[in-house]
Parts: sequence; structure tokens; C-alpha cells
Amino acid sequence: MNLPHTPSPDIAPEWHLADIVEQLRTSREIEHKIRYLDRVRELPSREALVTVLDGLSAALFPTHYGRCKLTDDSIDYFVGNTLNATLNLLCEQVRRALYFSEAPDTHDKQNLQGKAIEITRRFASQLPAIRAVLVSDLHAAYQGDPAATSISEILLSYPGIKAIIHYRLAHAIHKLGAPFLARLISDIAHSATGIDIHPAAQIGASFFIDHGTGVVIGETTIIGERVRLYQAVTLGAKRFPADPDGKLTKGIARHPIVEDDVVIYAGATILGRITIGRGSTVGGNVWLTQSVPANTNVNQAKNQED
Repeated sequence: MNLPHTPSPDIAPEWHLADIVEQLRTSREIEHKIRYLDRVRELPSREALVTVLDGLSAALFPTHYGRCKLTDDSIDYFVGNTLNATLNLLCEQVRRALYFSEAPDTHDKQNLQGKAIEITRRFASQLPAIRAVLVSDLHAAYQGDPAATSISEILLSYPGIKAIIHYRLAHAIHKLGAPFLARLISDIAHSATGIDIHPAAQIGASFFIDHGTGVVIGETTIIGERVRLYQAVTLGAKRFPADPDGKLTKGIARHPIVEDDVVIYAGATILGRITIGRGSTVGGNVWLTQSVPANTNVNQAKNQED
């Protein structure tokens, strides 16, 4: 058996770092400069955002994501203390993220700090409503999955619910004016679950993603209530319109509308600004680029509407 050669500890490798550092500086500062607004500034911290998401989850579901031995006497104290620390941390991340969404002439620290405080305050006031919608999602998961034995099992072991919790929080932050931060939260969820939901997508109550790996939900998607998706479903764009200079047009509605009570099975790909009518079922591996009316069954075998 031939082992890889290991340099003697007495031999110091020469990496020619001075040349490499100089070339990287030239790339960074001159040839391939990408610095936003040509300034160095504090960026939002993914590590801090993970802590924020853990804290918010613990405040929403204290005995599942916080401390399992909380009592009636201690639970409110725990929630209040957790929220206080979490919101302070979130506020700082919002301030940093506002550099990417606010006009450059408003980038003084005092102005951004004031906006960050207001966004965070308004976000905090929405947490009870967010929890109410999340409870509807939990019930949808319990009722929609015969393998589910309890709400606790779903909260602790279903990647779809983790992704939905992150999405509901990110969506609120996006709507309040911090889209850059919301996008980072979505990417954290994507990394953890394999489920990619753009924070600008609009998703109604009682939403359930079963299994979940590979699900993609695009920016302008609209999903109604009591919708169920399975793994590897894509709600995406069919084409990307460009302006006369060839640059992609931003912000246009280009993703599907999925109405109430729709079920979309594994591997289905639904593209473009089309509508899946209320009560319809889309079978596995279907490729769909045309609208279907309410109560339609679309299956892959015939590749047509029944």
C-alpha cells in the first residue's frame, strides 16, 4: 500500500503568498471590483441569523424549540426573555441589511437604526398572527400525512415544517422592507432542508410540504389555502423577459398561481404565470405550462387533462 508523501516537519513550504495577495488585491480593487456602492460596510451575519431563527422558533413554540421543562409559572418569563434578546439581535441584522434596499442618500447610521427599530417592532407585533398561521400548517401536516403520530413529531422532525416556519418569518420581514435579510433567512432554510421558498412568494394558511427535498417556490408564486406539495415540485418561471439591452426584467409576475385545495405530487414541474384551479390534482412528474380549470386531474401517463 502506497501512502501519500508527507513533507518533513523540518521543511517549511513556500506558498509565494506576497504575489498571490497582490494579485487578489488587484482583482478585488481594480479589475473585478464588485463592492456594493464602492464601500466597505458591515454585512448581515448568517451565524447571527441562525441564532435569531432559533430564538424566534423558541418564542413561538417554547417547549419544542426552547426548554421542554417549562412550567406555567416560567414559560412567559422564558418567552419574554428570549424575545428581548432575539429582537435586539434581529434589529442589528436589519440595520445592516437596509444598506441593500434603502437609497444611498439615506445610509447614515442614525437613519438606518431608526428604520431598523421600526421594522423590528412591527415584525414583533406580527408574531402572534404568524404563530396562528403556523398552527394551521401543523394541523394540515397532521391531517395530510397518515404517518404523522403527533404535532410534536411534526415540529421536531419534519423538514417541511422547518422550511415553512422560516418562510413565514422571512415573508413578514420582506413585506416590512428588509428583502435582503429575508432572502438570507430563506437560504438558511434551504441549506437546512433542501426546500427553496422565495420570501416574496404568497402562501395561504394550512400549507403542507410532505417530504420536501427539492421543492422550489419562486418569487411571484401565489398559493391559496389548504395546498399540499410533495418532494421535488417546482413552481417556477417559464421564461425570463429581457429589456432592449438584453438585461433581465425584474419584478414581473412569472410564477404560477395555485388556488385553494390543490394537491401537487412528487416531481411535478409547473412553469409560468398560469393558474391551477381550485380543487385540482397534479400528478407526479407532470410538466405543466398551461392553466387548468378548477377540479381538474392532470396525470403524467396521458400528459393531458382528464
